[in-house]
Amino acid sequence: FQLEESGGGLVHPGGSLRLSCASSDYTGDSYAMGWFRQAPGKDREGVAVFDECSTNYRDSVKDRFTVSKDKASNILYLQMNNLKPEDTAIYYCAAAREYDCYEGPISGVVHFEYRGQGTQVTVSD
Repeated sequence: FQLEESGGGLVHPGGSLRLSCASSDYTGDSYAMGWFRQAPGKDREGVAVFDECSTNYRDSVKDRFTVSKDKASNILYLQMNNLKPEDTAIYYCAAAREYDCYEGPISGVVHFEYRGQGTQVTVSD
């Protein structure tokens, strides 16, 4: 079971990026997936979670980020708008096949069973 992120890059403050996460799983099973990030010198922090029951976001990205999933291609997306310098980090895709519906805190995404290698997002002038 592998996850591969893409879509990172350098963007000016106020700009947008869309991250993608391709999964090697084509069983059609439904489970929780999400994104977390890690900035230099800081701890990992959960960003967003998507499952069949709901979506959830950390407070600092609500109304700016949107997580979604294309079920046909099994790709998870993170649309990031109005990016800020404090959003600069490596962004990781994660999956937890033990959860049909994840009801824990957003911080729990960093402990999901599977994760990708990450993609760098830099927000700077």
